[in-house]
Amino acid sequence: MTREELQTEIYKIFREQFEIDNPAPDDDLKDMHGFDSIDAIELLIELEKILGVSLDQETKKDAMLHIRTVNQICDYVQELMPRQDAAKTDAVHR
Repeated sequence: MTREELQTEIYKIFREQFEIDNPAPDDDLKDMHGFDSIDAIELLIELEKILGVSLDQETKKDAMLHIRTVNQICDYVQELMPRQDAAKTDAVHR
């Protein structure tokens, strides 16, 4: 999935799940849009569905502590995708 495709999916989640229309890529979601920890959990669940992965608790906790903007969400997911692909490959070869 390209960054543009990912960003489109994230904006769709914000519109449909949180009624936040197109936040700027560097808006602080908490300060500018009232995005709280419950919203962050819901977002992570939606991202798991889109990516077809299951994130462990530590990964979710890390995301909740460090991600505050749409750009950071995209960066985080793109960083996570190679690790998830590697984990799937390892599981297949066991």
